Amino acid sequence: MKNQWIQLVPADTSLVERVVDYYQRNRDFLAAFEPARDEAFFSLDHQKAVLEKEMAAFEARTAFRFYITSTEWPSQIIGMIGLNNVVWGAFCSAFLGYKLDKDYVNKGYMSTAVKMLTQYAFEELGLHRIEANVMPKNKASLRVLEKNHFVNEGLSKYYLQINGVWEDHIHMVKINYAMH
Repeated sequence: MKNQWIQLVPADTSLVERVVDYYQRNRDFLAAFEPARDEAFFSLDHQKAVLEKEMAAFEARTAFRFYITSTEWPSQIIGMIGLNNVVWGAFCSAFLGYKLDKDYVNKGYMSTAVKMLTQYAFEELGLHRIEANVMPKNKASLRVLEKNHFVNEGLSKYYLQINGVWEDHIHMVKINYAMH
């Protein structure tokens, strides 16, 4: 998927060196928003295994991971976005997750990526509901979801362990009303 600013590239093992580069460049920045990572996480072997799992999940239609590149610098990964834990049948729902390079925040890149992936989820995949959970202190991420018309459905206490601390998360949701 591509527009004038960014491209969403499906997970592929050919991206492994660029993925490792992304994580190494953003190691300190991402620590405040993610689980604690050991050294192995930042290795080529680990990230190749992750990419292989993401490719298998894509084929199985249980998750859809994309890597974000800017059209200006297409060889550099500037972020990631994905639909995780996809449940079909009567639920037709997934969890949205994303992260962006520290040098690209607050410039509209992630808002655009969320818009593109939401459109893909609703129009191509036929999902009914997308859920996203964000720490209350992550104002930039909450703004991305609000700009994309996600609605606050409440607070989940001690929802995820982020950097060693159980953090509350705001539960944001977007419904595909075209399915009604």
